[in-house]
Amino acid sequence: MITRLPRWVEYGALVLALTAGCINAVGLLGFTHQAVSHLSGTATLLGAGAIHGPLGDTLHLAGVLLSFLLGAALSGALLSGESLKLGRHYETLLAIEGGLLLVAIPVLQAGSPFGQDIASFACGLQNALVTTYSGAVVRTTHLTGIFTDLGIMLGAVCKGRPIDRRKVTLLSIIVLGFILGGTLGAWLFVRLRFASLAVPAFICFALAIGYRRYYFLHRRTSGR
Repeated sequence: MITRLPRWVEYGALVLALTAGCINAVGLLGFTHQAVSHLSGTATLLGAGAIHGPLGDTLHLAGVLLSFLLGAALSGALLSGESLKLGRHYETLLAIEGGLLLVAIPVLQAGSPFGQDIASFACGLQNALVTTYSGAVVRTTHLTGIFTDLGIMLGAVCKGRPIDRRKVTLLSIIVLGFILGGTLGAWLFVRLRFASLAVPAFICFALAIGYRRYYFLHRRTSGR
């Protein structure tokens, strides 16, 4: 049950969703207008491009999909277990994500679409940070499943069924964070263009440092 998730998940989910929304806004406003934090539209464009699109564009879309997959694979390789647990090295992956976003900036500024592959890799890595736990799936880089879950719970309310209030809160936080991130990304892109990715990169670094500090303080106060 989602009620068994640790309390710090809400804070992390808000910041991660904001980060993903910001990254995606920069991708959508960039020179190829390509989403990088989710894959449904990209997969559809890839399928359509196989019939109507230039080969170069089709290969680029395939690269974005593969990059997201490889990013998630890296998370899966570095994290052990399927449960969220304080003390696991999430800060390592957050630092890697921040580094990837900084690397993507000069690549995109040079006019290379490979920068979007790098950003997609970072998003795949982030999305795999929060995984299945007690039957609940939390994702921070896209909202389709989030809105589906909220819709299901709304339907349950209409039928007079009880709902998991904490799940509603967590999912609503993710939606809010992603929208705010998109707003931030659009505002930054007008002023900084692709250098806007430095902001979510440093958010990742700050979150990594904050998480590690919280872990050490928790160990000190709990005596473990």
